[in-house]
Amino acid sequence: MKRRDDGSFDEFLRASSPRLLKLAWLLTGGASSAEDLVQETLERVYVAWPRIEEGGTHNYARRVLVNLHTDSYRRRWRENLTDEVPDTGRPDRSEHVALADELASALATLPVRERQCVVLRHHIGLSERETADALDVSTGTVKSSTSRGLTRLRTLLVPEGGRHV
Repeated sequence: MKRRDDGSFDEFLRASSPRLLKLAWLLTGGASSAEDLVQETLERVYVAWPRIEEGGTHNYARRVLVNLHTDSYRRRWRENLTDEVPDTGRPDRSEHVALADELASALATLPVRERQCVVLRHHIGLSERETADALDVSTGTVKSSTSRGLTRLRTLLVPEGGRHV
């Protein structure tokens, strides 16, 4: 197997960091915990870099990130940090920030498996099979967890006669 160099890791880092941070933020609900999760993910990817096939680097990193997030809940060690939605520097995006905060709060009420399934399926855009592979569960589990999660989100985010988030 051909060893990959640090230059290719730098390219991967620049291309994948924003997507990984967005995924981590949706899973954790906070900026600092998302940054910590991405940092640990990138450390593990860097160590495994020579062994990862060139075409599968982003999938590998996403799988590591989801597994690290799952492991953090298995340890039962939690910190209650409150964070603001990351500021993008755009003028008056208060409505967008309010909607994102409302969505993050609603996602935080879901059980971990349901939150992971909803985020991976509907925000990241993975198929049921890809989501099942990323979470190491069956497609039936993905379908039922996604369905329950979306039903709960609808009750939280769409009041009668209200708007969709």
